[in-house]
Amino acid sequence: MARAVTGSRWAAIVGYSLVGAATQLVWLNFAGVTTVASTRYGVSEGAIGWLAQVFPLLYVVLAIPCGLILDRWFRAGLIAGAVLTAVGAVVRLAGDSFGWLLAGQIVASIAQPLVLNAVTGITGRYLSAKDRPTGIAVGTASIFAGMVIAFLLSAVTSDIPAILAVSAVFCLVSGAVLVVALRNQGPFEVARLGPSRGALRIAWGDSLIRRLCVLAIFPFGVFVAMSTFAQALLEPAGVTGGTASTILLVQVVAGVLGSAIIPIIVVRRHAESLLLVISLATTAAACVLLALLPGVVTGFVAITLIGLLLLPALPIVLELVERRTGEAEGTAAGLIWMSGNLGGLLVAVVVGLLVDHPTAAFTVMALIALAAVPGAHALRRPLTTLRPQTPTQIP
Repeated sequence: MARAVTGSRWAAIVGYSLVGAATQLVWLNFAGVTTVASTRYGVSEGAIGWLAQVFPLLYVVLAIPCGLILDRWFRAGLIAGAVLTAVGAVVRLAGDSFGWLLAGQIVASIAQPLVLNAVTGITGRYLSAKDRPTGIAVGTASIFAGMVIAFLLSAVTSDIPAILAVSAVFCLVSGAVLVVALRNQGPFEVARLGPSRGALRIAWGDSLIRRLCVLAIFPFGVFVAMSTFAQALLEPAGVTGGTASTILLVQVVAGVLGSAIIPIIVVRRHAESLLLVISLATTAAACVLLALLPGVVTGFVAITLIGLLLLPALPIVLELVERRTGEAEGTAAGLIWMSGNLGGLLVAVVVGLLVDHPTAAFTVMALIALAAVPGAHALRRPLTTLRPQTPTQIP
């Protein structure tokens, strides 16, 4: 006899959003205090940079295994991610040395794919079909909000122990909220797949998912490269480090707002392909503007536009994944995140080689964004038949 499906449980989304923000806070704790941390721990700025780089590197390796875990043992996997994030944040407080920082970052980086891959799974299990686009938008926006918190925290204080302590408390509280919110199974839980390989076969065997994975490489790549090298690329045009940091903060804030609002409107109007085309084309134009007329004003305008329109592409793609895959959404989301992080690494490497040639670097980013426009436009036809799934009742 089927058990009646109840309404959406937003408490689970709140708990998830807090933990999602916590992962980004731990990841970017040192982005605004690189020089201070380098001096305090007696290591190079490059070594401090590795405290952040370990996250995308391990994500590429762990994305699929973590997705398979979530498809088989969703609540246990997500809770493990929350616990490991908190443990990693606390480990960094165990000793005042670079070794303890790196150990904590590695533990937290292992947790990140367990948390981020779960954004479609949490909405599919705890929200009704009509609420899922909103849930994915909110969950994804919270991830970007964690970046904002990290930037603001380092702007408020450069005291490393204080930053680490505040971050640890945030992670512990977030994890506790999520554990309480997930104490019961989601009302829209579906029957799990058999062997783990079944989830991977379903996800990768879907041509639309493969196309979305390829597409994700381009916007992720441009965003990561821009966030990493904007300051160095704009410096020859007279943009100071402080101004560049403010520009990047405004970019992420615009991305948070865009990710929370734009995907909801786009999904309701079935305009996913159009939005992706517009965001990629606008990003290309913004990069061309920076290549031709770099400066403070153009930096603010162009990079804010990139954040506002490019970051919402992620929740839109993830919402399509949730509707398409259903029972294998954790693995499919893992593939998307893996592709995005891989794109970020590849494009960042290319742009890094051109860091002393800003015009060429901005032009390369423009071409990368423009190259994805035909692929985004080609999604229009297959998406016309894609509609929200009907939630499966629990026997």
